[in-house]
Amino acid sequence: MRLRHIEIFEAIRRTGSLTEAAATLHITQPAASKLLANAEMQLGFKLFERVKGRLVATREAEILTPEIARLSQDLNGVRKLAASLRERPHGHLRLGCAPALGLGLLPQVIRASRETRPGLTFDIQTHHSAELVQGLLTRELDLAVTFDTNDYPGLVREEIGHTELVNVGRKPGEGPVTLKQLCHETLIVLDPRDAAGALLQMSLDAQELQAPQALQVQTHYVACALAEAGCGEAIVDAITARAMLRPGMRLRPIAPALRVPISVMRRGHDSMSGLHHELIAALRQACVTSPS
Repeated sequence: MRLRHIEIFEAIRRTGSLTEAAATLHITQPAASKLLANAEMQLGFKLFERVKGRLVATREAEILTPEIARLSQDLNGVRKLAASLRERPHGHLRLGCAPALGLGLLPQVIRASRETRPGLTFDIQTHHSAELVQGLLTRELDLAVTFDTNDYPGLVREEIGHTELVNVGRKPGEGPVTLKQLCHETLIVLDPRDAAGALLQMSLDAQELQAPQALQVQTHYVACALAEAGCGEAIVDAITARAMLRPGMRLRPIAPALRVPISVMRRGHDSMSGLHHELIAALRQACVTSPS
């Protein structure tokens, strides 16, 4: 199938009408009919049947639909990229990040990057790991900054630094605190599906500790907000904790230290531009200069 065949297939599948499909593609109905006939001739089978005045996909077309939808999505990605290159000649990056890193690490990097390249523009999306991976694989993102330590087919993960888990809350106290001590408090913990949450759970298991979890959350900054409201003692990453620290709250390191790696992920077979290299270098430097 040619690209034009894919376009007419998707347009008819969405509208159920040759007339409406033609209007969607800004072509005449005879031209749309000719495109469909040509596609069916090349394939050797019918793609649509008329049922009660509407065009309905045949069994063969239904089998093809997931693959054609994927190709159509890739084609849309190419168009968006071409438009971006045309409209933003100074550079544009589609950057994904974990919510916690979007709050504490990313702003200073974006500011510095735009000071270096005043015309540089960003599309920033905050997601959890699964959505970041999907965004990279579907080419909706160029780079993703994450706590995720897993490796995925088709993606390359580069560790650029680390942060540490800390305790944030309203109860008085100074100096490092142990997990054993915190297990006597009402805790606000991260979902174990989060990389930091998984690290905390592994550490608790290794020390055979049972934490009295009052609240389990998915994002570090929500944990901090709950701690500020007096709901309990939160265990979050240090970068977010410092960004969210408010009057009346205190931050204590956990001993021994629980380090959470920070990584950048990208597609493995794509070439890296100078812009990509610059941003990764800026992120690495920010990890070094940000208190862990």
